Amino acid sequence: MEKALSGPLQMPSLLKRHKPAKRNSIIPGFGMTMGITLIWLSLVVLIPLSTVFIKAAGMGVQDFVAVGFSDRAMAAYKVSFGTALIAAIINAVFGIIIAWVFVRYQFPGKRVLDALIDLPFALPTAVAGIALTAIYAGNGWVGQFLEPLGIKIAYNPVGITVALIFIGLPFIVRSVEPVLSDISSELEEAALSLGATPFQVFFRIILPAVLPALLTGFALALARGIGEYGSVIFIAGNMPFESEIAPLLIVTQLEQFDYAGATAIAVVMLLISFAMLLFINLIQAWSRRRVSI
Repeated sequence: MEKALSGPLQMPSLLKRHKPAKRNSIIPGFGMTMGITLIWLSLVVLIPLSTVFIKAAGMGVQDFVAVGFSDRAMAAYKVSFGTALIAAIINAVFGIIIAWVFVRYQFPGKRVLDALIDLPFALPTAVAGIALTAIYAGNGWVGQFLEPLGIKIAYNPVGITVALIFIGLPFIVRSVEPVLSDISSELEEAALSLGATPFQVFFRIILPAVLPALLTGFALALARGIGEYGSVIFIAGNMPFESEIAPLLIVTQLEQFDYAGATAIAVVMLLISFAMLLFINLIQAWSRRRVSI
């Protein structure tokens, strides 16, 4: 009797002794991955940016304000951030339309057009600037017909906006396209069958689902536009207080060996850019929480 009872009573201890081996994960744990993340971000982002702030800190507050917030610098900030914001908004509107066409329709030449969307990623920015100038200058293919009508695109902020639209469009399309492909057309058909209008379907079903990805593409296009240099300088005209961008002003300071002045302008641009991107990320996080509810 005692031997019969001893078997079941000893089963828990046997199970403890023979626990299944822990499954090895392909990806390292949180501690190692977080450490690699911090080290890599420090080497690539934090340390280079910290040197900019350290260099600017050696100027003193008065010199920093005099250079970083001078009339010429403020005009350059207005051109850079204004044109980048306008271009990102235009790309957000037309980018979601283009992504919708690529996802929902089949037509001849679709693969060719789809590949052309990514062309700004591969094309050198200087080449893009030269090409846009050749098209929209007063004697260009398109500009020669627009200037007699009083529409001047090249050598002013309008030309800068056109260049930023060209380089920023792929960010919107490629961010929105995968999300649109996951939205079932049956959901839209069900809403329409229940009496919803096409505008209600878009603003209540499609847009809330696409909004986080759209904001991601918008932020990428905006950030790229703020710091863009190669595709802009050829079509901008580079006139101080009119069409001079902030990156060009930084390069001008460097050519004059005014490294402190260049870093002061760079710090102001970094702070403004970080504030704008942080605001966009907060909106993006809010939209994701709202969609998940």
